[in-house]
Amino acid sequence: MKAELSKYRALVAAFTLAAAVITPVATASGAQAYANCGRTASDRDGGSWRATASGAHMRSGSSTGCSSNGLAYSGDALDYHCYTWGAPDSQGFTWAWTYARNTRTGVQGWLRSDVLSDERSSVYCGF
Repeated sequence: MKAELSKYRALVAAFTLAAAVITPVATASGAQAYANCGRTASDRDGGSWRATASGAHMRSGSSTGCSSNGLAYSGDALDYHCYTWGAPDSQGFTWAWTYARNTRTGVQGWLRSDVLSDERSSVYCGF
């Protein structure tokens, strides 16, 4: 009986540990993990890339409903800080958004993944 109880406790501990490891990944992709308007992010990435869209808005949060801090033009170098998820769009789709600094203008803001040549920063912001 003691051996069975020990095996049961070990199994429960293994499932609990697996859930703790998997849960942050699952919740990070949900709509609840977006940057509210006015939210900034520290530079965790260190990568620098180029925007692909001409006149892409660098927004104050990870939603098209947030105000634009400025524009990133095709060819502008962007210093990536990190990425998070955006608020769902009108079709319910959730995009990844990267917080970046435009090295030409100094403007900082959130850019939706579809305007970046490599989709997004590779480092999650943690919110």
